[in-house]
Amino acid sequence: MNTRPNILWYCTDQQRFDTIGALGNPYVQTPALDALVHGGTAFTHAYCQSPICTPSRASFMTGMYPSRIHNCRNGNGTFPDHPPLISKLLADSGYDCGMAGKFHLQSSGQRTEPRLDDGYRYWRFSHAPRDDWEEGHHYGDWVKARGGDLDALRTHEDRVPPELHQTTWVSECALDFIAEDRTPDTPWMLTLNPYSPHEPLIPSRVYADQFNPADMPGPHFQESDLAQQEALEDIVFQTRGQHPDTFNGKKQQALYYAMIKQIDDQFARILDGLERAGQRDNTIIIFTSDHGEALGDHGLLWKGCRFYEGLVRVPLIFSWPGHIQAKLQSDALVELIDMSATMLEIGGVDLPEDFQGRSLTPILNGDARPGHHRDFVRSEYYDALDVSPLTYATMYRDRRYKLVSYHAHNLGELYDLENDPWEFNNLWDAPESRDLKYTLLEASFNRTMMQSLDVGPRRIAPM
Repeated sequence: MNTRPNILWYCTDQQRFDTIGALGNPYVQTPALDALVHGGTAFTHAYCQSPICTPSRASFMTGMYPSRIHNCRNGNGTFPDHPPLISKLLADSGYDCGMAGKFHLQSSGQRTEPRLDDGYRYWRFSHAPRDDWEEGHHYGDWVKARGGDLDALRTHEDRVPPELHQTTWVSECALDFIAEDRTPDTPWMLTLNPYSPHEPLIPSRVYADQFNPADMPGPHFQESDLAQQEALEDIVFQTRGQHPDTFNGKKQQALYYAMIKQIDDQFARILDGLERAGQRDNTIIIFTSDHGEALGDHGLLWKGCRFYEGLVRVPLIFSWPGHIQAKLQSDALVELIDMSATMLEIGGVDLPEDFQGRSLTPILNGDARPGHHRDFVRSEYYDALDVSPLTYATMYRDRRYKLVSYHAHNLGELYDLENDPWEFNNLWDAPESRDLKYTLLEASFNRTMMQSLDVGPRRIAPM
């Protein structure tokens, strides 16, 4: 009988950290995720390594920072041959690996994303819930087989109905994979990547109707944000800073929360299927997202080169009954590459020599104090969107402060998160913060940027 657990890894697309009821949001409806939080360990300060899809996903699929693996943009034509993906490492160790949904380590522009040496036996692909691909888009084919037209449904007032929604298709794939016959000594790892709650914010009408914009709290915004975003107008973002009233910020929240409710309902179906299959006790469940969403904070929507909490801080929940701590909320600083290291350790796979993630198992097992894992976390953005002008930026965040450097622009942001958790008071140019800024700049350069240097081939002799 296999002693290694199955791994069910659910990774949403563009979901902020503050979108789960059990973690403090009274406006969303997430009973399945709430149960996962109560039954496991939630890391409330988990940070992605880039606020854009491809570099973030490339990072946690390899356990290395995007700049270290030279995969820093959306729209890339290829992916490096090295390092190996964590799915490949798990597959080589004996795991039966499956993937359903978005992958996005390479571009899907005018093509379906080419396969890599990824280790997945079961592969069901859907980059986005559109009909942009003539072949190879499994979700699009699934909808067509049921008489649906995605392009027409997306623009219909009722939107894509739940029975044809991409989150539903991901659940159907998951249930099929879980139900497959395997030998008792074969563990499985299943990667589930729904496209929601990525924009455009178009949940099924039946879900949108459950959330009244008038009941929403509105974005984290102050009038001073308009001047701040104007000062950063040359720093690439998908939208310009505006007062939330101009884009009906409360309605954007309501639609976004409706999409998360739709995710939660489908996630519950997968958990029920796991229970029915008698596999829950030997399956570790991991729930996270690739990066966050501005959602009107500071007058911004969607994503780009900013490092506000809503954009770089994401959910990260582990659950495995009887094996990891339950009802634990850890506020330790962690990175998504640490999630990757944890997956490999739990799967019995040795970390590659140049792996940059650090396993969270000591906290999960109760062998380490839950309030500390890293002294700082890092996120980076290098020419990540096909938009001019080019932008290169890094974030250094320690327990109290966040420093953002927009390189070659002579611009930056510095926040005291202890006293200013929603980042309204930029201390970058404050005379009283000059020494602090230079101390953090030195720390950011020495402790984070130097970590990403690729020093070349392995040394085999003194000279």
